[in-house]
Formats: sequence, structure tokens, C-alpha cells
Amino acid sequence: MHPVGPRPSVEERAEPVHASWYHKLATLLFIMVCFEVGLFLLVFPWMQYWDHNSIVALSPAIRDVWDSAYFRGALSGLGLVNIYISVAEVFRLRKPRTDRLKVSLL
Repeated sequence: MHPVGPRPSVEERAEPVHASWYHKLATLLFIMVCFEVGLFLLVFPWMQYWDHNSIVALSPAIRDVWDSAYFRGALSGLGLVNIYISVAEVFRLRKPRTDRLKVSLL
């Protein structure tokens, strides 16, 4: 059963979020991995090494799709999305937290 009485406000119910050093480290690692994967997907499909790999050798039926400029462009677009996510996470990490600002103003 729920207690009878006034409901607590949103501020009273919300628990403070504490970002510790391992959360920041995990975010930095996520940013680095996301940026590196994005850069790889952006550049590698257009390099000469793209045609010389074992994936096409396993299944020659996908050769037309693999060599298609549309497929390469889609992978490069996915790389741009990864780079965008990593840059957005950098700005989110640098943004001051509002719970710290409220505490310092009181």
C-alpha cells in the first residue's frame, strides 16, 4: 500500500547523479573507440586494400555488392555517424553539470 499524504516533488524524489572518475574514463574510452571506428569506416572503403580481402574470397557472390560505390558510401556514412557521436560525447563530457551548479549557488 502507498502512504497517504502529499506526493514528494520531483526534486525531492530525484537522487543525485555522481560521476566518478571511472565513469569519465569509460566515456573517454567510448569516445576514442567511436572516433577510431568512424575514421576507419570513413577512409578504408575507398583505399586500394578494400579489394584485397578474405571476405570477398569466401563468397564471390557478394563481389558486386562489395565493389559498389553505394555500399562503400553507406559504410562511409556510418563512419560519419560514429565521428559525430564521438564529438557530441566530447561536448557532453565538457558541459558543466547542473547539480553541481545548484549546490555551489546555495
